Amino acid sequence: MPASKRLEVDVDGHRLSLSNLDKVLYPQDGFTKGQVIDYYTRIAPSVLPHLRDRPLTLKRYPNGVEAPYFYEKNCPRHRPDWIRTETAGSNDFCVCDDLPTLVWLANLADLELHPSLAKAADYSSPTVVAFDLDPGPPATIVECAEVAVRLRTALRAIGLECFPKTSGSKGMQVYAPLNTPASYDQTKPFARAVAQALERAEPALVVSEMKRTLRAGKVLVDWSQNDEHKTTVGVYSLRARERPTVSTPITWEEIEHARASRDPEDLVFTAADVLRRVAGHGDLFAPVAGLEQVLPAF
Repeated sequence: MPASKRLEVDVDGHRLSLSNLDKVLYPQDGFTKGQVIDYYTRIAPSVLPHLRDRPLTLKRYPNGVEAPYFYEKNCPRHRPDWIRTETAGSNDFCVCDDLPTLVWLANLADLELHPSLAKAADYSSPTVVAFDLDPGPPATIVECAEVAVRLRTALRAIGLECFPKTSGSKGMQVYAPLNTPASYDQTKPFARAVAQALERAEPALVVSEMKRTLRAGKVLVDWSQNDEHKTTVGVYSLRARERPTVSTPITWEEIEHARASRDPEDLVFTAADVLRRVAGHGDLFAPVAGLEQVLPAF
């Protein structure tokens, strides 16, 4: 349809005016705004449990991934009156609880979804501990897979299960769900201590400090994401890369395969790939939303 046209749709009883559906947002792939909306509509049953009740930071690319973008913590003022908002800290965030809100966000070219690690009702209480594994070139996601296995072993030794996902970009994240009372004053020092322990055990592979001069060929275990004021890209979120890649839940078997193959492409998944994966395996990240674990004293 011509870019100047609008399409009026009903989504679960809410009227939405969708615009510029043929606008290309990923030029190298020809992936359009209409395809972005289609992806988020189809992945909604899997992504919504990980967004529900959480303050959401928007990352919008109105003219595509090769053009300027901007973050929005405050929910846009021109939102429909049925969009849920919650005040947390000094911001009035959007909260994405349902399909109409998700479609509305996609229509804003909010390509990336960045939910809080905490829910709006208790903004200072994270429900997970997040480890962001960021490779310093020439290291790749393959080295992240190496670190993820070591991280899993360390966490299991103290009674915590964890679940990996690709970042959809160059790295990987590993989440240890809590879903029991905790504070950032507990989770952030804990994540830092784990990162430092991994660095001591594998100094040629792991770094826990942010300095870029220390990161060449190593994997930064970024513990600092465990903070009320920060967000990590959400599971099933598109990423603003050359292709419409997605932050994708993966299995430990896939991590082992990548360690053996040494091929970073084994852990790269596009929107189409993810829809096929979910159709075949369901939501591999579901335990992160429901598994209850207690952060151990350290």
